[in-house]
Formats: sequence, C-alpha cells, structure tokens
Amino acid sequence: MTTIGFIGSGNIGGTLARLAVGAGHDVVLSNRRGPETLASLVAELGPRARAATVVEAAEAGEIVVVTVPLKAYRDVPVEPLRGKVVIDTDNYYPERDGQFAELDDESTTTSELLQAHLPDSFVVKAFNNIYVKHLAGLAGQPLRTVLPIAGDDAAAKATVAGFLDSIGYDAYDAGPLAEGWRFQRDTAAYVLPYAGPEADFTGGGYRVTADVLTGKLAEAVRYRDQ
Repeated sequence: MTTIGFIGSGNIGGTLARLAVGAGHDVVLSNRRGPETLASLVAELGPRARAATVVEAAEAGEIVVVTVPLKAYRDVPVEPLRGKVVIDTDNYYPERDGQFAELDDESTTTSELLQAHLPDSFVVKAFNNIYVKHLAGLAGQPLRTVLPIAGDDAAAKATVAGFLDSIGYDAYDAGPLAEGWRFQRDTAAYVLPYAGPEADFTGGGYRVTADVLTGKLAEAVRYRDQ
C-alpha cells in the first residue's frame, strides 16, 4: 500500500485520511498548528497514522494531499514535493482567501496556481467538488460514485485514479488542469449532484454516475464568456 501525506488535516483531509487508513494505506498528517494538535485524530486512526510537521508529511508521502485554504497555497513547501504526485482539493472563496485577480478574470484556475508554485511536482485536482459528509458516505458503496479529476500528467492522473479506486470511488478524467474550472465552486458539477434531488446535506450522499457527471461538466459556463 501507499503512504499518503497530508498538508492540512481538517474536514476534507481528516475524512480522506480515514478512508485511506480503511483501505490499508499509511497516512502522515500535518497542519499549520503543529503535530501535537493532531493527537486525537491520530489516536482515532490507529497505528497506520502519525502526525508530523508539514515538511515531514511532504517528505514522507508517496502521494501528498494539499488541502489548505487557497490563501495559504504559497506556504506549501516546494523542495520535498519535487517529482511527487500532489492532489489539490482547493476551492476559491474570496471572502476567506482575499481576491485573486487571475482567478477573478478566469485567466487561470486554483490548481494551475498550485502547479506554478510546484513546478517540479505533478498536481492533480480532486475531491474539491463534494461535500465532506458525502465524501465519507458514498465511499465504497456497491454501486460506485464517480469523482472528477484534472491534471496535466497522464501517469499522475493514473496514480490518483488508483488511489480513488482503493477508497471506493471511480475517477472521471475531466482533462488537463486548465479544465478544472468545470467542477469548481458554483458550477453544475460542484457539490449539488452528490446532495441529490432533495439537496440533502445531512445524509450520506447521492450516487453520481459518469453519464450524470459528463452532463454537469458540459453545463459549466465561464462568466467571461457570458
């Protein structure tokens, strides 16, 4: 199995860590507050989990999940991630992150920003378009749900698809990083398909098939084109 490093261990990071441990992976968790603040999560996850500094988690992970507020993406360490597959879960929330002119004018995407910051890593966008309760609830169901991924390196996308498979999801290749906007915040593929027709955010989620996701991705329209 694989060692998954986590830079950020909040709602998405913690949920992915639980799914990873359940699938037999080892996880190395980190956050900006220090390893000691992750003691309860490590205790919950058991012997396959340990807490570390951000740099140590980046060094230890064969795959590294970056799940921090977008405003902190420049703090992600560059050197220990060289040559590694990096999963980016970020979304842009101006009210939290401040304004990014290049995102406001849609000349780039969140994952392309992270890729530019990590020029020698292989960034794959994933897990950003599903609510955390649905991420936990839909994993490993007999009829699988699909999650979109985007990236510029085919081998890296295959690696991430394999990780998704191990935790009970099918990956849908949405294309290069530049196409990641199709499942970013406020698009048809963002969150609501997994909430189902009743927009239920209290239950375990609603299965999304590849056909449904294909349609939702096709509905996406950039504001600059309207």
